[in-house]
Amino acid sequence: MAEPAATAGRADFRHFRQIPTRWMDNDIYGHVNNVTYYSYFDTVINAYLIEAGGFDIQASAVIGVCAESHCRFLGSLAFPEPVEAGLRVETLGRSSVRYGIGLFRPGSAEPAALGWFVHVFVDRDSRRPVPVPRALRDALARIGPAVS
Repeated sequence: MAEPAATAGRADFRHFRQIPTRWMDNDIYGHVNNVTYYSYFDTVINAYLIEAGGFDIQASAVIGVCAESHCRFLGSLAFPEPVEAGLRVETLGRSSVRYGIGLFRPGSAEPAALGWFVHVFVDRDSRRPVPVPRALRDALARIGPAVS
């Protein structure tokens, strides 16, 4: 799959969530450590699925597992400033979704990081792919590419 455009900005995302940074997110160099960016990706995605799609992470027969993720670091983030995480759906398949994520400093039009994350929806017990549940599909469609 293609990498996200290095020029994507705030206007390219359809949903935002503010995520507080923590003191422990910073590394010895005084900025958020690279692995923590993936935690922010996970947070914005799963919060959206729970809040907009009614996803029950404890009891649902279907779960989303990460099949692929990528991050392009473009600038630094640091505690105590919050992160504004932008989310969009780039591709919605039968049993998978590819999200685009942008991490922004508050009010910035330019991202500090751009990435993608692929969820494959599987049966909780068998771990075999299943169709994206209707409520999640509807929520994902709301932040998907505009249809002309």
